[in-house]
Amino acid sequence: MKITKWGPEEKKQWLEQAVIEKNYQRDVLDRIFALSNSYRREKYGQLSYDPERYPIYALLSQNWVDGKPTALITAGVHGYEVGGIYAALEFLETTALEYADKFNLVVVPCVSPWGYETNNRWNPHAVDPNRSFCVENKAEESTLLKQFAATIPGEIAVHIDLHETTDRDKTVFRPALAARDGVDIPIEEIPQGFYLVADEERPELPFQEAVIRSVEKVTRIADKDEEGKILGKPAVSHGVIYYPMRELGLSGTLTNARFHTTTEVYPDGDWMTAEESVEGQLAAIRGGLDYVIKNPG
Repeated sequence: MKITKWGPEEKKQWLEQAVIEKNYQRDVLDRIFALSNSYRREKYGQLSYDPERYPIYALLSQNWVDGKPTALITAGVHGYEVGGIYAALEFLETTALEYADKFNLVVVPCVSPWGYETNNRWNPHAVDPNRSFCVENKAEESTLLKQFAATIPGEIAVHIDLHETTDRDKTVFRPALAARDGVDIPIEEIPQGFYLVADEERPELPFQEAVIRSVEKVTRIADKDEEGKILGKPAVSHGVIYYPMRELGLSGTLTNARFHTTTEVYPDGDWMTAEESVEGQLAAIRGGLDYVIKNPG
């Protein structure tokens, strides 16, 4: 049976079904503004479809030191993956200043606030921001982040992008993707635990493995399946897979940082709590930064 690709009317119907479920101002912006005494707050854009409701901010080290390596943490590229957003904020609130003498810090807690509020992977135009980093203006959220990242001075030594792989990927997103594009897309099983996606062009496997070692102290790492794969990709190490990030337009292309990883946490298991999911993300940040401190290049 042929699947008919969405046109403007189908996208309009999809958008009309979106419902505000969370409050970006209260959950994210209020916490960002509360941190303004400890970090330099920079508004790097606002989303044109509702600019008053959706300004986007980064928080940067107050005492920026030229020549010091920069650590960039991004979250909420997929707004419905809330654990990464909360972890980025908690990192700023509890941990980031411990690394202030080693790095210039830049943290973007929520790249896609509409997706956060409506529990969506896509933006209102049914475009996936994390498939849009290599195509200018395909997704406003990605373009604004790229433009901001280009203004960060000095060397970005490490970039950690916080994501989740949720049950909603299987039950909502992949069926919608198949309908939008008019193609048959296999429904893959969700990895049961934490794993990392590295850029196949610059994998830096020892860095990925250091992150995994940090995370496995607080939560489970996803096992490979019977074919030795995680989410359809060969597991190159415990909890690590490679993706062609440039080909797919993923956030890993945002910088040329030698050390990059995309975290993925499964938050929906009976054995997982929201707190443990966030702690896994925090452990990933700490593990990555600690490795770069010990192995600067």
